[in-house]
Amino acid sequence: MTIKKDKKYLLALFAIVRYIAQDKPSAAKVFAKELDNHILNLVQFPYKYRQSHYYEDENYRDLTYKGYTLIYKITEDAIQILDIFKWVDNK
Repeated sequence: MTIKKDKKYLLALFAIVRYIAQDKPSAAKVFAKELDNHILNLVQFPYKYRQSHYYEDENYRDLTYKGYTLIYKITEDAIQILDIFKWVDNK
């Protein structure tokens, strides 16, 4: 099983890492590295995380890491990383 990262995910991740780096560059590097380790573990345990709240298909999953939600899709031969974002409740 391979991991495929969509362009939307890569652009969002870049923006998040750049934002974190404004305050502390070393924290941005740690964030990116640890998140990548979680993604690599999906190859062995693709159904580890909960079914997505955003899709009604059990093959879509939400990986939550440090307040960010990463959405991925499991297919026969790949794990497709779709997006990452931080949900903020502005109530």
